[in-house]
Amino acid sequence: MPQKTPYQLTDLAAIQLKISEGKEDAFGALLGLFTKRLINFAETMIHNNVVAEELVEDVFIKIWLRRATLPSIKNIEVYLYVAVKNACINEISKKSLEFSQQPIDLFENGIISNETPVDTLINLETFGLIKEIVDSLPPRCRLIFKLVREDGLCYKTVAEILDISINTIDNQMAIAVKRISESLHLNKPKFVLAKRHS
Repeated sequence: MPQKTPYQLTDLAAIQLKISEGKEDAFGALLGLFTKRLINFAETMIHNNVVAEELVEDVFIKIWLRRATLPSIKNIEVYLYVAVKNACINEISKKSLEFSQQPIDLFENGIISNETPVDTLINLETFGLIKEIVDSLPPRCRLIFKLVREDGLCYKTVAEILDISINTIDNQMAIAVKRISESLHLNKPKFVLAKRHS
């Protein structure tokens, strides 16, 4: 079990400096602050949890190997997300090339698998419905929504990570919220309906 550290998100500059000096506890703190969020972000792009974990691990390994350069990074949060985004794009490009050279019946075993084992553990119908709606959003819209709502990133940070305008973020969030609202209205959870009739 990883040791607890006193570092918080507000201490990122201090963490960067300590990592550049070879302090492993600071690196552990960085892992603790971002690993889960970055894996979720990567999985949104490539739909494969195992590959997402590997890509994020690779990004952190490179961070440690190049730790002497960390103090020069102005915004480590944006840097990490962009690094993971680029890793995902490279992985998708690589897999696309592999798929194009393989028989069609092998496609279903690749990175674009939609299997989500965690879904089977979710019993709350409303939560499951919202997740389905979010997952059905267009790819860019879904990615923006998850970064803003699930990761709690501000529009400016998301714009930097995805290299798009804040207006685009605003428009895509409006689309996401509208679609979720409309879908929830049309697909009210069964347990809510049953409760009303009881």
